[in-house]
Amino acid sequence: MCGRYAATANPDELTLEFEVDDDRVAEPSRSVLVNPQSPPPGTPDHNMAPTKQAPVVLTRSPRGESDAPATRQLRLLTWGLVPSWSKDPRSGVRMINARAESVLEKPAYAKAAARRRCLVPARGWYEWQASPTATDAKGKPLKQPFFTCRGDGASCAFAGLYEFWRDPAVSDGDDPSAWLTTFTIITTEAEPGLDRIHDRQPLVLEPAQFDDWLDPDLSDLGHVADLLQTHAAGRFTAYPVSRAVSSNRSNGPQLLDPVPESELHGVVDPTTGEIIGSPT
Repeated sequence: MCGRYAATANPDELTLEFEVDDDRVAEPSRSVLVNPQSPPPGTPDHNMAPTKQAPVVLTRSPRGESDAPATRQLRLLTWGLVPSWSKDPRSGVRMINARAESVLEKPAYAKAAARRRCLVPARGWYEWQASPTATDAKGKPLKQPFFTCRGDGASCAFAGLYEFWRDPAVSDGDDPSAWLTTFTIITTEAEPGLDRIHDRQPLVLEPAQFDDWLDPDLSDLGHVADLLQTHAAGRFTAYPVSRAVSSNRSNGPQLLDPVPESELHGVVDPTTGEIIGSPT
């Protein structure tokens, strides 16, 4: 967790909702994908997966203008954090999430947690629940995907961290391909109810916290630690969706459609704990 989410808003919508000063989604940026991303980066994606480029909100001064005021920017970053000291970008595949409980201490995340915090806008996230009663053809617990989103209809703002990795093989530092900018999503313990789906969930921040979280000059790690604390339960709603989301080739708004109870087998209702559907 979190290994898939839905990023369904377009840049214009995100610019308004997150009060972005500078939309830089159209700027060229390096990707780690061998084949073109589908859907194209910067367009609605109902099945955002690691290594894809996704819209991320951050606050930063223009490059080469350290004295200029920092602005809130919308950029495309690659999901999977690659620390600046990495020998190559392959480490990002293993660093799509960072645990809130240890992010300020772990060497891979500590510097970014202190200076390079970001928001990852999302409609919501997917998680797979292992059935306590139903098994698949191999005898393993049948896994049912759920989609979780805010009950008030607002976008989720995942707390994230970002990093810059410089490719030593590219001599021109002004070449966009010389830099890979990546991010990770911070997770925390799942709240009551959602813990019936999975024991972890993304850390979702509230609008009143955005300014502090995005402030690169906020050096009070005690305050950063406060922002990493879990929130009161009850902000989210979760429901089963099609197993089609398990394939990273699947996409489109139909992935968010609820699955009828008649198609469920051994699924635990996150609200009541009741098992829905026969075990076979």
